[in-house]
Amino acid sequence: MLRASSYVLAVGGFLIWVGPGNAEEPVDTAQSIIRSQINAFLNDDASAAYSFASPAIQGKFPNQNLFFEMVKRTYRPVYRPGNFAFGRNKVVGDQVIQEVLITGPDGKDWTAVYQLIKLPDGTYKINGVQILQSAPGPAI
Repeated sequence: MLRASSYVLAVGGFLIWVGPGNAEEPVDTAQSIIRSQINAFLNDDASAAYSFASPAIQGKFPNQNLFFEMVKRTYRPVYRPGNFAFGRNKVVGDQVIQEVLITGPDGKDWTAVYQLIKLPDGTYKINGVQILQSAPGPAI
């Protein structure tokens, strides 16, 4: 059973793995940005976390405190992950879609699908996150 939070990006179809030579640089950049933002959340650094948000997200949350409070309330597994690992990804034009597999603070498994966009200055920013509670796997 999957449950989605609102205020997210719509991702149609399945994500695919981007192999060598296809778009390693944007994917590496996206993963570095996501990792840095998660570290900012873990360190309660609202300013740093906010700096990774796209202008569209910053427009909806015009200051770092509003943004940080929204993340704490709505994206708890991203705000306080137990563990996380990068999953599948896809590059579409100037966008990177990156799956992040997260164990939340409650021990439950989540999948966060990040959308990053390339800005005119060449930098990438996080433009949305969809978080889904993962179905439990088979017992081992």
